[in-house]
Amino acid sequence: MITPFFKSPDRAFTLLHGDCFELLPQFDFKFDMIFADPPYFLSNDGISYQAGKIVSVNKGDWDKGGTTESIREFNHDWIALCREKLKDNGTIWVSGTYHNIFAVANGLTDLGFKVLNVITWAKTNPPPNISCRYFTYSTEFIIWARKCPKRPHLFNYEIMKHLNGGKQMTDVWRLPSIAPWEKSCGKHPTQKPLALLVRIILAATHSNAWILDPFAGSSTTGIAANLLDRRFLGIEREREYAEMSRNRRLELEAFSKRQEYREKIKDIKLSQDYEPIGLVREDSQADELPF
Repeated sequence: MITPFFKSPDRAFTLLHGDCFELLPQFDFKFDMIFADPPYFLSNDGISYQAGKIVSVNKGDWDKGGTTESIREFNHDWIALCREKLKDNGTIWVSGTYHNIFAVANGLTDLGFKVLNVITWAKTNPPPNISCRYFTYSTEFIIWARKCPKRPHLFNYEIMKHLNGGKQMTDVWRLPSIAPWEKSCGKHPTQKPLALLVRIILAATHSNAWILDPFAGSSTTGIAANLLDRRFLGIEREREYAEMSRNRRLELEAFSKRQEYREKIKDIKLSQDYEPIGLVREDSQADELPF
């Protein structure tokens, strides 16, 4: 029997502490959407520039690379496990850089997914390249794919168009990296900005949907999901980050904090013309996690 590390009072945010390879096979439940930020395997003893300081790029043992074959197997195995947890009309979003995104794309297509888009996240505030021997790294990529090639997926086209000033939204998103207010409980080394996850969730889900993140980190996915009245299951292996996730979610128990976050994220304010916060769809599923 799985025991959650943390479950919010409203049961909309559940966090498991452990390895997704071990935990995912232990329960049967289907999710509307999955967001995954798997290891990029960049911890190679190099250096980078952050907040005016030279820092190591090493993030932890979980980010240390292996052989090409071992990385291929890693991606194949976690994607296969996630595929079993996705509804037939569900979609998956996977973030990465050029270091890992091609291997992820191959894993998705090998397992029967249909790639819909590859979003380019162009960071508006990237750190400088201290070696001055390359162009400054300023982008990451997010693959969007659906489980079944012939099964229609959900895309909130009109909302995305509205967020883009009445024009079709392109696959290049210009968004900043995380802001200081997003680090109130500490900072995960690969933490994504709430604005990025909010846009992804708005694009591919309705209110009350269930979202899975198998590499939860500090649970930005879960915070964004709950700000948008979606439900979340996260799995995180490192206890330090599981505790950070819990503390971030506990902050949202204060109504003032929840409203403050919603006011800071432009896409949330604009999207309410189409989907008011707090309005649960009549056709939303009533199922609950088995733990």
